[in-house]
Amino acid sequence: MPELPEVESVARTVRSLVRGKTILRCDVIHAIATKPQGPALLRRKAEGQRVEQVERRGKYLIFRLCAGCLVLHFKLDGQLVWFPNRNVAGHVDIALHFEDGALGFVDRRHFGRVLFHRRAEDVPGIAGMGVEPLSREFTPTVLAARLRKSRRPLKLFLLDQTRIAGLGNIYSSEALWRAGLSPRRRAHRVTHAESQRLHKEIVGVLRRALECCLHPAPDFRNPEWWFQGLEKILRVYGREGKSCRRCGGRVRRIDQGGRSTFWCPGCQH
Repeated sequence: MPELPEVESVARTVRSLVRGKTILRCDVIHAIATKPQGPALLRRKAEGQRVEQVERRGKYLIFRLCAGCLVLHFKLDGQLVWFPNRNVAGHVDIALHFEDGALGFVDRRHFGRVLFHRRAEDVPGIAGMGVEPLSREFTPTVLAARLRKSRRPLKLFLLDQTRIAGLGNIYSSEALWRAGLSPRRRAHRVTHAESQRLHKEIVGVLRRALECCLHPAPDFRNPEWWFQGLEKILRVYGREGKSCRRCGGRVRRIDQGGRSTFWCPGCQH
């Protein structure tokens, strides 16, 4: 699933493509991408509207229009494809047509959504969202305070979007490995020094991942672009059974909340 760095890179790239432009036509090829609202509402609300801004909140991509906004969530493997000649091809669920091209929303599993809302802040997943980890508001003090109030395992705490926005399976595992903290440790048991270390590693790994996603710029024609260059920065994720890059121990994979966690029991405590 695309996380904060991937969605932020999309927001920055798409912004340069569509900001200030008018949606001439909205084609809904697969109606499931508009559930529960339906294709008629999306077409009616989107067509003729100018895109004022493109931004990210957590893992959501938001197109702010003259009236209302389009809110996109990529779920597991949704993506955007830009068609310069407006000849939309391939497995596209929704296509937004502009004068100089079309932006297609593609999701072969049909989990992703493109919905219209008057205010993005009213979307349930956004309304209760936690602090953005790359914002000034995310300080070591803020993280420490939230850790003290939670008795959940650290990995599940980091995945909770009401605590910290945009962190997912990959970067929560990476941040915990870098901080030397067990994903099983209860959040309220983390010491002050450990919470400061965790804060540093969360911010650090997200910044490095964002740089990988932006350089080179996202290629909307390549379905694998989400993960371009990440092999350069990943230290533990996806390395089950391999030697830990810090202590030489064996990397393990465990299930937490229905998701895979990769960690090294030898140096994460």
